[in-house]
Amino acid sequence: QVQLVESGGGSVQAGGSLRLSCAASVYTYSRNYITWFRQAPGKEREGVATIITVTTGGSTYYADSVKGRFSISRDNAKNTVYLQMNSLKPEDTAMYYCAADKKFGARWDNAATYNYWGQGTQVTVSS
Repeated sequence: QVQLVESGGGSVQAGGSLRLSCAASVYTYSRNYITWFRQAPGKEREGVATIITVTTGGSTYYADSVKGRFSISRDNAKNTVYLQMNSLKPEDTAMYYCAADKKFGARWDNAATYNYWGQGTQVTVSS
């Protein structure tokens, strides 16, 4: 069963924090990478952060725009990936999606190579 369900979005002022959750089915969680993307109106979908779910270490990668502010983590017992977002800026405003089942060998931030997507959760940061 393929399932990805995002939650935790909302409206915050600049400098605030939010934590997004991506709850996956067992099958979806096993697809190696779970990645957070975001898409602002009129812009392309952008890779934010990814985590490898099937290794002990759980390697992570981040977009340059969020390094030092966002942190991705996982809870294997819950098949859930989190995105902790601190020091939020108005330019972080977007719909945030989690995705899984990346094509082998593709860049982690290439949205076109993912087969499974959640419905998204809106993040709005006001100045």
